[in-house]
Amino acid sequence: MRKVSVTLFSHLTRRRLNLFAPFVSKSYSSGPSSSSSPSPPLTHFKRCVKSHGLLSRNNCFHANPYRCMDTLVEIPTQISSRQRKIKEKSELEEVFESAETTEDMIKLFKDMEATFDERDLGLAALKIGLKLDQEGEDPEKALSFANRALEALDKDNKPSIVVAMTLQLMGSVNYSLKRFNDSLGYLNRANRILCRLQQVESINIDDIRPVLHAVQLELANVKTAMGRREEALENLRKCLEIKELTLEEDSIELGKANRDLAEAYVAVLNFNEALPFCMKALEIHKKQLGNNSVEVAHDRRILGVIYSGLEEHEKALEQNVLSQKILKNWNLNSDLLRAEIDAANMLIALGRYDEATGTLSGIVRQTESDSETRALVLISMAKALCNQEKFADSKRCLEIACGILDKRERISPVEVAEAYSEISMQYETMNEFETAISLLKRSLALLERLPQEQHSEGSVSARIGWLLLLTGKVQQAIPYLESAAERLKDSFGPKHFGVGYIYNNLGAAYLELSRPQSAAQMFAVAKDIMDVSLGPHHADTIEACQNLSKAYGEMGSYGLAIEFQQQVIEAWESHGASAEDEVREAHRLLEQLKKKASTASANEFPEKSLPLPHTPHASSTSQSNNISLRQSRKFI
Repeated sequence: MRKVSVTLFSHLTRRRLNLFAPFVSKSYSSGPSSSSSPSPPLTHFKRCVKSHGLLSRNNCFHANPYRCMDTLVEIPTQISSRQRKIKEKSELEEVFESAETTEDMIKLFKDMEATFDERDLGLAALKIGLKLDQEGEDPEKALSFANRALEALDKDNKPSIVVAMTLQLMGSVNYSLKRFNDSLGYLNRANRILCRLQQVESINIDDIRPVLHAVQLELANVKTAMGRREEALENLRKCLEIKELTLEEDSIELGKANRDLAEAYVAVLNFNEALPFCMKALEIHKKQLGNNSVEVAHDRRILGVIYSGLEEHEKALEQNVLSQKILKNWNLNSDLLRAEIDAANMLIALGRYDEATGTLSGIVRQTESDSETRALVLISMAKALCNQEKFADSKRCLEIACGILDKRERISPVEVAEAYSEISMQYETMNEFETAISLLKRSLALLERLPQEQHSEGSVSARIGWLLLLTGKVQQAIPYLESAAERLKDSFGPKHFGVGYIYNNLGAAYLELSRPQSAAQMFAVAKDIMDVSLGPHHADTIEACQNLSKAYGEMGSYGLAIEFQQQVIEAWESHGASAEDEVREAHRLLEQLKKKASTASANEFPEKSLPLPHTPHASSTSQSNNISLRQSRKFI
């Protein structure tokens, strides 16, 4: 996480040894600080002393040389006790300001405690805390100085940049200590103060923006660590906006900020939003650094991931090849190895299995026998073999990969959990569902210990629930799907298409358990989400609508069932000739509903007995023979 720098702090508190400038009076227009006025700097004090020494004597000698003959003997200048204290304090300030190590600063701070008032000590504590936080070696000690600074500086309830910086420091240190809720509280308060200060005309906005950027960036990191990735995106967007206001139009740092935002969108699988930011980063870095720079290589790697997510695999492979050329030129072998694995996976996606296998055979010889990289190569090799229906060879690769990963669980839990999830997909493709579920449960056990991986935990839970539904284990599937829905709503937002798939599966579970009212609630939520995230004419949205019609039909609410079935027909008809079979089947189901409605008693099942909810109460999951169960491979 990027910290607020001590340099920035010194810049904001410039003039008068930087640290002890009358900071609040510059940042808040309501009047001077209540603390005592700072003493003049040591350099000024020395100039006053010199004015009474040799320079003054020389001037007198030229005016009247006889009057100055007695000055051959220096008469000591008398210094009052007050002046001596001022001098000692000023000298201590200067030494503190020039201290280069935290050890020296902390020693000097102890000496300062006998001389300085609490506000000045608060500023000194803040400076030490910032330096400790940047070094990152002793967050507990940094927290103690941050607390001291906050107690001293946050007394009058008046917003100031120095208080905002202290709160930012508290947020940063608590993040380092994995106290995410505490961190979020301090950072939110810092953000509120800075937003208020932006409305004060007398305050220089250029002084506020660097601190505001640091606060927004740390809010993004804390929310990501808490699994709240959709909210983190908003903070990252604000970071980019601040940089756009403060940096040159084509600065390298602005290019990196665009790439950071693109990567954040990739993390929530929003590839369409990621694409323009990544393209902007690439444009800036090519212009400023040339086509052969490492930054351009990184941009192209992310661009390849984005194109893969958009299923434009040819474009993805093109970017990968360009990235590899740069990495070779810079001898970045580890990055190059990962790029080659990515290229093999792109070839697999394109159906070029023999090329992929050849590439992977060359890579595996470059890896160590028990390395994670070798495990990844073997997983990709298994995927290529599986697609060629060479199942025995594929399983052999997967077994070796699992053996490697088993030894790496404590060292790299996130990477191993991701690998287990990928392996499970191969077993799922080979219809070995029990093995796939077992591997996903191993993955989930690793992720549950890592609060920052809530999004991954939710995705794995969703896949377990889906596979349990697929194998008829409805009751076992329910808690996994419920857990997945809650975690993924927090991580990706309530309208993400993956959340829609989970609610669709929950609806199928309820229908299998002969609970059509609950099923209708879940299908309604799924359709609402997919309408927003995928559009009303997407195949999966149409199937959610079809499921909703079936649920109302089983409840005997034929009017509603017919209404939704007509929506299904209209949506399929918009696809044209490519959906003739779907349209024919939808009409058949509509005729069935009309026949049932004509023979049913109008009073037996009131059509409006179940209102469509906006917020569901999730509870169960299962499989129904006539209900479409969906799992988003991209999302999961």
